[in-house]
Amino acid sequence: MDAAVHIYHAVKGILPFAIFFLAVVVVVPYWVIYKKAGFAPWLSFLMVVPVVNVVVLYFVAFSSWQRRPNVYSAPASYTPLGPTN
Repeated sequence: MDAAVHIYHAVKGILPFAIFFLAVVVVVPYWVIYKKAGFAPWLSFLMVVPVVNVVVLYFVAFSSWQRRPNVYSAPASYTPLGPTN
């Protein structure tokens, strides 16, 4: 019985930190996704609220996203050099 009480207190002390860590692990990727998609990044905080997270995810998935130009593609005037036979 005494060991169970010690385990309970240990888990009770660690649980808030574990919940905070998991919330950060969930919020950070959604923050980046929403920012790249042109939505308000604060919507990512709603991803830790049950049921609301599903509603927000469907809202974002089926709404129109802002398109940003691809900074890694070659410009239209670029002609690759090849053999000049």
